[in-house]
Amino acid sequence: MGFAVAERLASLGARVILVTGPVALQLKNDHIERIDVVSATEMHTQCLNYFSECNGAIMVAAVADFAPVVIDDHKIKRTSANYFLELSPNPDIAASLGKIKRKDQVLVGFALETNDEEQNALAKLQKKNLDFIVLNSLRDSGSGFQHDTNKITILDKNSTISAYDLKPKTEVAVDIVNKLIEIEDFIS
Repeated sequence: MGFAVAERLASLGARVILVTGPVALQLKNDHIERIDVVSATEMHTQCLNYFSECNGAIMVAAVADFAPVVIDDHKIKRTSANYFLELSPNPDIAASLGKIKRKDQVLVGFALETNDEEQNALAKLQKKNLDFIVLNSLRDSGSGFQHDTNKITILDKNSTISAYDLKPKTEVAVDIVNKLIEIEDFIS
């Protein structure tokens, strides 16, 4: 989804910096600056590095909420005993950007929810100082991860809720970018 949004913005003339985790996807537009990262901490650092020079950010990546405290450099062999994995919270990238967002910037978040979807998405919108949030549900067949299609609902800070049908991610990207254009001259 992030690649589709980046491609759409670049096709309209926007300067796009895409910070991405490890994926096999390739960009079609040579004018998109791609920054590859491996961890949530690296993504957090890169987003903070570039945010001040941007009109805004669209936080599409499904960054894990937690990471292992200890990362072994070798295979952990199976035994008959239980193995316990301690996790620590990853940085909340959208919340970090929301704290430093200027009035002339737009910040868009994504929410993948499994229950109380709209309520949880609206809570994230407020908590993270977002201008709007794109809600995905794991209950929608053909939507989200490992599909070329998505079904979204956009909720904005003015309490407007817009639901969209299942469609190719390239068309969903158009809907998201159109919402950006509607609220701000995001592309300049």
